[in-house]
Amino acid sequence: MSVRATVLDAERRARAALTRVLEPGDERGGRWLRELGAVELLRRLSGPDGRGAVLTGVTAARLAGYRLRAAGAEPDRDLAAVDAVGGRFVCPGDGEWPSQLDDLGDARPVGLWVRGVPDLRLWALRSVAVVGARACTPYGAHMAGTLGAGLAERGWVVVSGAAFGVDGAAHRGALGAGGATLAVLACGVDVAYPRGHTELIGRIAEQGLVIGELPPAEHPTRSRFILRNRVIAALTRGTVVVEAKYRSGSLVTARSAQRLGRSTMGVPGPATSGLSAGVHELLRGEGVLVTDAAEVIELVGEIGDLAPVRRGPVLPRDLLDPASARVLDALPRTGGMDGRDVARAAGTSTDEALGRLYELHSLGFVERESDGWRLTPVPTHNGDARRGGT
Repeated sequence: MSVRATVLDAERRARAALTRVLEPGDERGGRWLRELGAVELLRRLSGPDGRGAVLTGVTAARLAGYRLRAAGAEPDRDLAAVDAVGGRFVCPGDGEWPSQLDDLGDARPVGLWVRGVPDLRLWALRSVAVVGARACTPYGAHMAGTLGAGLAERGWVVVSGAAFGVDGAAHRGALGAGGATLAVLACGVDVAYPRGHTELIGRIAEQGLVIGELPPAEHPTRSRFILRNRVIAALTRGTVVVEAKYRSGSLVTARSAQRLGRSTMGVPGPATSGLSAGVHELLRGEGVLVTDAAEVIELVGEIGDLAPVRRGPVLPRDLLDPASARVLDALPRTGGMDGRDVARAAGTSTDEALGRLYELHSLGFVERESDGWRLTPVPTHNGDARRGGT
């Protein structure tokens, strides 16, 4: 075995152990890791000679807590456990490591536990987060599912947190479209949480990717859910929020995305809905309003990925030239008018008005009435008008 391979194996094993020692987003631990390296940091925390005392920026009581966790770490067992569920442990420096996570600085994950076949780095390059309320409305679930399906159909990876509500709807939308989706968990990747999404998380692991910072069998906590959101924000090109109250973990994800320079988007809802209040506040700031996948991709995609222009139906009178439109507008809604009065109302000559009126007559806009002109009556579509008649 080469020296390089031995060093890499030692680094991977040390980082796997440190995922049991350092909580997600621990910037103090991240600084130690950057300054000392994983192998040396683990040695200082787990050695019996008290070397941990030379670690700076921490109280003795807190350091004792780190050392207690380090004493119980069994990286070989954890690596075997993730391998048993078809997973792996990905570290910074691996070819599969998504380098955009480095934007988190010292809050960068120590490593990521991964289930699923696809390459994490390649999938993350073209990914969008869709997040929102757990207790979402049917409207929110519909919009999340539609966005998930639309993004997947266009070749984008849909990233979310596998929670109830918007997260689950976004994952299902992508899966239903036969597309790619990635779940970021706040627990071990071998743990199905919430339990009601056991089948969904299993489908994601088979068809896509399930990732997390915590080692196998670890359970979620409130703080871990919040800290998980920074990974979702950093991993993706942009974050879409579908329904969120003023106090919402989804808004934490959006604000993290803004700080990292990622696109932040929101789907509007009723002004009277408390579940859309947080989204509307986001949109009043730096968030961009989106209503479908095409508008999302216009923001996060490449140059030329433009959403179609939205406009109402083109009516026949919209195609008239300005002079003909003025003559048509001069006619009253009811009754008729002679050519001279039409010219006066349209601000043109009688000859010009008559010429335009004949053009309008040939197009079906006006009718001749004795010596005057009137608008062609609009037919009424009343299906009951001749019911029972002949």
